[in-house]
Amino acid sequence: MILLEKFPTVCTKSQNTKNHLNCGLNFSRRCVSDSEGSPSKSKTGLVIGIVGGFLGIILLGGLMLFFWRGRHKGYKREIYVDVPGEVDRRIPFGQLRRFAWRELQLATENFSEKNVLGQGGFGKVYKGVLSDSTKVAVKRLTDYESPGGDAAFQREVEMISVAVHRNLLRLIGFCTTPTERLLVYPYMQNLSVAYRLRELKPGESVLIWPTRKRVALGTARGLEYLHEHCNPKIIHRDVKAANVLLDEDFEAVVGDFGLAKLVDVRKTNVTTQVRGTMGHIAPEYLSTGKSSEKTDVFGYGIMLLEIVTGQRAIDFSRLEEEDDVLLLDHVKKLQREKRLDAIVDRNLHKNYNMDEVEMMIQVALLCTQGSPEDRPAMSEVVRMLEGEGLAERWEEWQHVEVTRRQEYERLQRRFDWGEDSIYNQDAVELSGGR
Repeated sequence: MILLEKFPTVCTKSQNTKNHLNCGLNFSRRCVSDSEGSPSKSKTGLVIGIVGGFLGIILLGGLMLFFWRGRHKGYKREIYVDVPGEVDRRIPFGQLRRFAWRELQLATENFSEKNVLGQGGFGKVYKGVLSDSTKVAVKRLTDYESPGGDAAFQREVEMISVAVHRNLLRLIGFCTTPTERLLVYPYMQNLSVAYRLRELKPGESVLIWPTRKRVALGTARGLEYLHEHCNPKIIHRDVKAANVLLDEDFEAVVGDFGLAKLVDVRKTNVTTQVRGTMGHIAPEYLSTGKSSEKTDVFGYGIMLLEIVTGQRAIDFSRLEEEDDVLLLDHVKKLQREKRLDAIVDRNLHKNYNMDEVEMMIQVALLCTQGSPEDRPAMSEVVRMLEGEGLAERWEEWQHVEVTRRQEYERLQRRFDWGEDSIYNQDAVELSGGR
């Protein structure tokens, strides 16, 4: 009879490797027999040892493969999204929840039109209710097949996963299928600043002046975080009242990163596509396609004017009163005429502080200067809204603006322009620096 000197297989959990199991076979032990001098017994023992070792290796390999595949599948399912048609392309999502398509279909009542909250450049946003009664906003990307649509999905997920701030919209989760891309956000019951300014239903309350001030400051802080505390910096590229949401306490939450650009400071910031909303787009971005954080500063300045006036950035109805179509030009004109009371939203019914209105308009005009180098950084905007450094910057702006205006009037007197020529000159200034 052949005896193994010691049972050869021992499996222990590794303390120094990432493997769950550290299994080994030790065949260095010699086989002993009852009679060491018997050739037949020695050969039999050798055969049994070889066969047993071979079977042990096969068994061990099968076990290791089983555990590895199970662990690999679970890890992939929880952490990564598979992008069909793109080999080995993965996006890390940290703690984000991955929703099933059916779950979001039920939550939105099969994406019913009655649940539409809004529509942007890449798709519609629907109100939804999850199975646990949680209200959500589901953004359904409609052009996922185009490079822009798929890139928008990846861009938004990447950016929101690293941008966490009380004044930035938090992403709850996502859903991806071979034909769909969806993003899931908390539902903001007070909707957007634009809604509260211009789209109220009967019986709904308007934004009071203290709330408008808080919205202006909260939005500035959110943009400051994107520009100065994210690495790489994040440029929103479509800052406007419609993209600033209001939570249950009417705190500003900057949303809709679908158009945003994740800027690596080591790479160029020139884009082949201009993204944004007319009236909010900085002139240098419109004419050159070059965006920067100062592009957002310009859009923020226009948004401040929306908050003060309650009006849209472009309003053709002003032509009936021979006013400027662009809100920025309209405000500049009234500011020169010292008619600031005519600028303020009539829905406020005189319930505001005129000094604070003037301060906010001054910040807005500083943010919307024609040259991006002249615009303040968002951190400086925050300080000015808090009452620091505005007087000095405003004095500089007035000097530059007076000089520019005098030069413009001198050219008007020098050349006999008709009404059409003057209109064309204004159009040139719009596409260039203002």
